[in-house]
Amino acid sequence: MIHHTAVWAADLEKMKDFYSQYFGGVPGAIYHNRKTGFKSYFLAFGDGSRLELMQSPAVTGARNSADKELLGLAHISFSVGSVAAVDELTSRLVQDGYALAGAPRTTGDGYYESCVFDPELNRIEITV
Repeated sequence: MIHHTAVWAADLEKMKDFYSQYFGGVPGAIYHNRKTGFKSYFLAFGDGSRLELMQSPAVTGARNSADKELLGLAHISFSVGSVAAVDELTSRLVQDGYALAGAPRTTGDGYYESCVFDPELNRIEITV
């Protein structure tokens, strides 16, 4: 069983707000190691899954690109419960200025999904 997924962030507060506002993540208290400058939030979701957002002065330089995928984490997928909810959340995110990576569609393996970029160009899959 996967315990949680972790993502390095350049703007920790902006990322926390994004995942809270659009996906219902409930952030715990910020952890701050004053010696190293490391900070993190764990966000809990209703199904028990968790996302850790982390920031450190030692981790710099985003590799994320809207045009090219690289080895490593490909995307984080959130299930929103219905085709209509996928369409609605995708539309809301695009209206709020987040870039669309893949329009809502039924994939070849039968999933209904869309894909958007979070504030730091991580791919977020939205599925039923």
